[in-house]
Amino acid sequence: MHSSNADLISETGFPLVFDGHNDVLSKLMKIGGLDVADSFLTGWDGAIDVKRAKTGGFGGGFFAIYIPSPTDEKLRLKAMSQPSFDLPLPEPIPFSKATPFAQEQVAILHHLEKIGALKVCTTTSELRECMANGIIAAIMHIEGAETIDEDLHALDLFYRAGLRSLGPVWSRSTIFGHGVPFRFPSDGDIGEGLTEHGVRLVKRCNELGILIDLSHLNEAGFWDVAKHSDAPLVATHSNPHKLCESSRNLTDKQLGAIAESDGMVGVNFSVSFLRSDGQKISNIDLELVVRHFDYLIEKLGEDRVGFGSDYDGAIVPDKISSISDLPNLLEAMRSYGFDENLLIKLCYNNWLRVLGKTWNE
Repeated sequence: MHSSNADLISETGFPLVFDGHNDVLSKLMKIGGLDVADSFLTGWDGAIDVKRAKTGGFGGGFFAIYIPSPTDEKLRLKAMSQPSFDLPLPEPIPFSKATPFAQEQVAILHHLEKIGALKVCTTTSELRECMANGIIAAIMHIEGAETIDEDLHALDLFYRAGLRSLGPVWSRSTIFGHGVPFRFPSDGDIGEGLTEHGVRLVKRCNELGILIDLSHLNEAGFWDVAKHSDAPLVATHSNPHKLCESSRNLTDKQLGAIAESDGMVGVNFSVSFLRSDGQKISNIDLELVVRHFDYLIEKLGEDRVGFGSDYDGAIVPDKISSISDLPNLLEAMRSYGFDENLLIKLCYNNWLRVLGKTWNE
């Protein structure tokens, strides 16, 4: 195992970035699945691939399994371009319809491992070793637990396949709890919290050492997880509500609970969660992204903040449109006054720390 921080400096001269969220798997599924998956190795029309990882110093991250909603994306984007908006929650997706989508994305992820594009990691020593040796380190994550049955049998199956992180909901209700709708301006205090099934899911994840992602849960669900979980509280891709009043972002009170649990937050690059006006306009200065890091560091401490880009699942700032552009952001962070030790923490060390605690290592 390589444990020296020096091992994890990329050819860009910056620390390698380990990232809290991407939607590569669902995007590959959408454009052809296993038939096109090899393009992740050779280069494709996505924000993350092997070539871009080398260029940008991307060490790995959480690869999300996501079940798409049958919604009109153009209409949704048009609505979310208004000064304020309140979209209804997408309809729940039953287990029987969700499961084939999830299985296909697991197959894509394992195929990417088979062709040498990445490695599915289940320990922090594996994560560190992959990053030190130039292999993309991948964590299997489920975003929205539609594909988990109420008896939690599927949870054990996915765990055996490599699952180590799970969000009980996306922005849809599941049998486990309720997500936040796309609403601006708004906080997340919308609806009821975890169901009885949701409480059992949290406790079983604690037993297995599966990280519970709070990013899409409504506020009542957040506090239910805080009550019932004995693991650090983690939001893999969320931002501070104080800087952007999106229903998806976290209030100072929530950030206080995360800090108290010794958890962490990954900064989301989605412009609608960064901009104070909530708009999907991507021509923004990178200092705005850095201010979100800075605010979270102020509230959580420098050991509890990291990256949570949402690449391949969101409209992100033009200057960091893919992982090959990560040095642009790291340069902005350095110029803002973040020193090298802080950059190492933000880029990967904080994720390794909280994962080690969560995975019972």
